[in-house]
Amino acid sequence: MFGKKRGDSPGYEDNAALDGFGGYQPSDSSGYTPASETPAPEPEPEKPAKQPMSRSGRRAMYGFFATIGVIAVAALANNGDRSSESSAPTTRAPIVYTPSPRVVAPPVTAGWQSVAGKDGVYAYDVPPNWTPKPGTIHGWEKGTQVPGITMVASAFVGEGYCPQEKRSRLGGSGVANIKLADPAAAAKKAADDLAVSAYNPENGPLTAKITAEPPQTTEFTLGTGKKVPASIVLAEVVTPPGACGAHRALVGVIAPQLGEASAALAVYSGQDAPGGADRELILKILKTYRGVPEADRKTITPPPSTLR
Repeated sequence: MFGKKRGDSPGYEDNAALDGFGGYQPSDSSGYTPASETPAPEPEPEKPAKQPMSRSGRRAMYGFFATIGVIAVAALANNGDRSSESSAPTTRAPIVYTPSPRVVAPPVTAGWQSVAGKDGVYAYDVPPNWTPKPGTIHGWEKGTQVPGITMVASAFVGEGYCPQEKRSRLGGSGVANIKLADPAAAAKKAADDLAVSAYNPENGPLTAKITAEPPQTTEFTLGTGKKVPASIVLAEVVTPPGACGAHRALVGVIAPQLGEASAALAVYSGQDAPGGADRELILKILKTYRGVPEADRKTITPPPSTLR
């Protein structure tokens, strides 16, 4: 995100794996918290549950999220008798971190990278200068003045682009669970929730000027090959000058019709710094959003790494 959008935080991030389309269990009528990973009739997205999180950067806690955690066990060497314990140096065995297996899907855009949701039920592509983080949940907490939003299957661009702001980020993307059946209404809500929450302080004042365009009709292809109606909404955001000097941002959302809720892909980017995504690029990213045929899903296990 450009500048210092939420007063003192660029939002929050949490690494976790989610079930369903976009992250929610298929049984959740809302799809997914940030997004279920199965487009209906396939699984749906996850539900954002961020209210309890503090804006100071505390990680979001989701009872339905399957947290990807690693418990490191340190082995301490036991040397000699008690009299020498206090002076005897201790050594800690290296900690080996073994990542969990994850499902990947091939990109449909030449030269781009694919970002697959949990179980690879859906995916979208991002440009080569973006960093896919499919296991990361990120978003903004609900405040007294902002609705908040949670997204899974994340990707980011321009991290650390502004030296004046620690953890600054030019833009990002992710899938959010929107509890609306109508794709146009779902896309509009997701765009508004993100723009209001990301570019205003959580407790106000609401200084960002948001101008949303009328919904564009499009289609979303499920993993079965079936096409369902979808809508795209773009919104321009103008904020007062910040520490990084950025004033404008663009938010884009595509929401497919998946039943009682939609797994909406949202893409956002500052427009006043190099390296971000302009209108054309945001639309291109949105239009890569698709269901992934089962035959195209591949499970991989990243190699273990040793922490010393």
